[in-house]
Amino acid sequence: MPTRTRTPFTAIRSEGALLPPDLLQRIADGDLTLGGLDPASYHLDPGERLSEAINRSWSRLLGLWASFRHAAAVLPPDDPATGLTRERWLLPLFAELGYGRLQPAKAVEVNGKTYPISHLWGQTPIHLVGCGVDLDRRQPGVAGAAKASPHSLLQEALNRSAAWQWGLVSNGLRLRVLRDTVHLTRQSYLEFDLEAIVAGQLYADFALLWLICHQSRVEAGPGGFCWLER
Repeated sequence: MPTRTRTPFTAIRSEGALLPPDLLQRIADGDLTLGGLDPASYHLDPGERLSEAINRSWSRLLGLWASFRHAAAVLPPDDPATGLTRERWLLPLFAELGYGRLQPAKAVEVNGKTYPISHLWGQTPIHLVGCGVDLDRRQPGVAGAAKASPHSLLQEALNRSAAWQWGLVSNGLRLRVLRDTVHLTRQSYLEFDLEAIVAGQLYADFALLWLICHQSRVEAGPGGFCWLER
C-alpha cells in the first residue's frame, strides 16, 4: 500500500514519501543549512528577496486563475480543455516559476517506445494536459492521456530514460513532482492542489510550490545533480 504522508500544509501531500514533511518544512522556513535556498540560487537579481519574487508571482497568478476558471466553466463537460488550460494558466504558471515560455516537445522515443510528453525543459520532462483530464486515468482519444494516464506516462518515461530523473505533470488543477523509481507498482510523488491553493488563498502552500518547482531546482549543478536531487 502506498505511503501517504501528511504535511503541515493544507493543499500539499506526499505520496510514497518522495519528499518528507520535515524537509518540506525546512525549505519553507528557508533553512540555509540545506543549501540552495538563497536568492542567487534562484537566479534573482542582486538585492532581490525571495519573498518579493514569490509575492509578485502570487499576485499575477491570482488574476490569471480567475480568468482561466471562468473560461473553463463554459466548456462542454467532455472537453479536455487542453489548449485553454495550457495557454490561460499552466504556461503562465511555469513562466512565473522561471522556465520562460515552455515550447511544445516532439514525442520522445525511449528504448523503442514513444512517449508523447507535451513539453521538455533541458533534461526535465513537463507533461501538461487539460483541466478536463484526470491525472490518474487513461482517456482514449485525448492527447497525452490516450494510451496511459498522464501520471503513468510520465513515470514510465522517467523510469526508462537514463537522461531523465525528475519531471512534472499537471492538469491545471493539480501539479505533481515525480522522480524515477525502481518501484513499478507503487506511486511516489509530491502533489500540489493548485485549485485549493489559489481558491483558498493558501499563500504559504504556494510559496513552497514556488520554492520546490522553480526552474533552478531541476537544472544540473555541481556533479550533474540538480537541487531537488541534492
